[in-house]
Amino acid sequence: MTRTFWIDTDTASDDAVALVMALRTPGVDVAGISMVSGNMPLEQGTRNALYTAELCGSDVPIYRGGSRPLLRKPAHAQWFHGEDGMGNQNYPAPKRAAESTHAVDAFLQATHDHPGLTLVTLGPLTNIARALERDGGLVQRVSRCVVMGGNPCCEGNVTPAAEYNIWCDPEAAKIVFGSGMKIEMVGWQLSVGEANLSEADISHVRGLDTALAHFAIDCNAHVMVANKTQTGDVGISLPDPTAMAVALDPGIAVKVSDHRVQIACADELTRGMTVVDRLNVAGDDRNADTWRVVGDAPLCRVVWALDIPKWKRLLYDALG
Repeated sequence: MTRTFWIDTDTASDDAVALVMALRTPGVDVAGISMVSGNMPLEQGTRNALYTAELCGSDVPIYRGGSRPLLRKPAHAQWFHGEDGMGNQNYPAPKRAAESTHAVDAFLQATHDHPGLTLVTLGPLTNIARALERDGGLVQRVSRCVVMGGNPCCEGNVTPAAEYNIWCDPEAAKIVFGSGMKIEMVGWQLSVGEANLSEADISHVRGLDTALAHFAIDCNAHVMVANKTQTGDVGISLPDPTAMAVALDPGIAVKVSDHRVQIACADELTRGMTVVDRLNVAGDDRNADTWRVVGDAPLCRVVWALDIPKWKRLLYDALG
């Protein structure tokens, strides 16, 4: 049975690999891709997504959305992905343009046309928050919302407290996490360590010797250097593809549990922190006064561990 996906993305190099995975997986129909400011300014991210779809031989419609966070100044990640977001590989301009319809309008229409679709978010949650502000009923029309974002009970990758996608637009994240949507949070920490593409993994991908395999490694050349600087890991960290792997095959998430999650917005020290009630005690009487705001939050499914060999096999299949 065909599954319908909608992907919201700020396409840079790891987003591009995640798009390849979705567009190349049999039985998955990507109804549309909505673009948001994040890793890249909106226009550059849109160009990157169009080029990636072209490489996959896909004419999936791509729509421009939010060009800045709800309240914050835009903050991009060229230092991690390269000036063009694609490892400074100087890829040619795509042959087609984005659709004229705004991303929020297109996404809302897709939830009516394909009730029960799977939403995968790979960037800041600006577009999804705007959609919820317009039509809260979309919560019932989305069967799964797989969010690449957050850092449950661990360090962040943009500040000690926060992961980039949530930090970039914390007010939008607060709206989405508080909406009651069936969220599955795939944090950035799941892409480090053994989940990295190691030098041996990179050699394996190169050995596939397809255009998409070489593209996946080449566009992440800058990431490999930045990843070593940031974490000390040798290899390529791919947060968005790990989240896409969970969306495509939920069995890749081997340790999950449901918790209330709140997003910190009040101060710069903890801006964008995903506060997870891991012990599920926020609602206890002894915590009611202090943690009332957490206790009132909807439950969110948090992914704590992945079947790493299985996620890599899924990637290899898409690139082969």
